[in-house]
This record gives sequence, C-alpha cells and structure tokens, in this order.
Amino acid sequence: MKDDQVPPPAEDREIDHALLHRCQAGEEDAFEALVKRHQKRAYRVARNMVPSDEDAQDLAQEAFLRVFRSLERFDYQHDFTTWLYRIVTNLCIDHLRKRRPTVSIAAVGEEDEADLDLIDHRDALPSDRIEAEETAAEVQACLDALAPHFQSVLVLRELEGLPCTEIAEIVGATHVTVRWRLHRGRKLFQEEWERRQRMEAAGGKAAGLSSNDPPRRP
Repeated sequence: MKDDQVPPPAEDREIDHALLHRCQAGEEDAFEALVKRHQKRAYRVARNMVPSDEDAQDLAQEAFLRVFRSLERFDYQHDFTTWLYRIVTNLCIDHLRKRRPTVSIAAVGEEDEADLDLIDHRDALPSDRIEAEETAAEVQACLDALAPHFQSVLVLRELEGLPCTEIAEIVGATHVTVRWRLHRGRKLFQEEWERRQRMEAAGGKAAGLSSNDPPRRP
C-alpha cells in the first residue's frame, strides 16, 4: 500500500457523519451504532501498541468515552476514523510512557529531519509473516522495544495501512516528521529484529554445545 493511498470510501464517511449528527441530537442508539462500527478497529490499534488484551480493551473503551464527551467539538471536515485513531493513539502513548522511562532510542533528535534517506523500505518490517503466531509475537516484541513515537507511526502505517498524510494528522506532526519517524523506526525495528535473531541463534548453538559435552566424572 502506497503513501498516496486513497482515503476511506465516501459512503463510510457519510454514514459516520450521519451517526454523529444523531449522537449530537441525543440519540443513544446512534452512539451504540457508532461504537459497533469501530470498536474492533479501536481495539486492534490499541492492541498493536500495548502489551496486553486487557490494557487494549480498557484503552479502546476510554477512547469511546472521550469521543462521547467531545461529540459537540467534532470537526465535520475530517473523517471520524482519523479522530478516533488520534484519541486511541494518544491514549496508548500516554499509557506506554507511564510504564517505562521516556528515553528516545534514536541516535539523533526527534525533530531532526534534514538530509535523511526517506526511501520507503517496506521490507524492513516483516509484516508478511505476522500471520504466523510465533512470528507475530516476535514482531510485537520488537515494536514494544521502540520509543512510543516510533511505535505509533509504524503501527498506523505498517499494520493499519494508513497514508502518511493521515498519520501526520493523527499524531499531530508534519508529513516530513512522520516520514522521518517511519524511516528511523523501520531501521530500529530491523536492528532489534536482527539482534533477537542473533541471540536466538547463539542460544541454540550454546545448547547444542552443551548437549555434546562429555559427561563429567564424579
């Protein structure tokens, strides 16, 4: 999926906006319908950013509570999904920052965007293998090792397939910053992936050598 990916179908946007108008008019069943349309998506985004199902469910529920409290402030120039992604992503980032020190693993400053190779290295993230349960766990572990601002853009781009322009709106950054975070995040992901593979290979060799050692005499 390319960065100039087309936006969601106009029909979906119209359905969401119609439901939001009804929600603002006080129709409870309209809000229930809105939640049913998007609860799986909200949970999926959260689960790809936080380490447990329970946390993801709590964060998705909190996201819809925030949507409900802010219905009157919705801007109809935007898609509802963009708004929802922003709320879920921000909640997840706050959650992750509370769980670990806020230390960037980037070698340069977050806003340093100049003179960077912004080629879209899609093969840096082995997303074509995440359907395998064991590999999915390894992918998630590598994502968990990244700083939240890298993790969020990788989840939204590689797992959700959103274009960089929409991701920029969701995370509150410029398009160039998002591109840089993707470039840097993919590189850090690949380094973490390879580090884990080396550790696994070294562990296997050590186990093999241990099993071939002659028995010790008493």
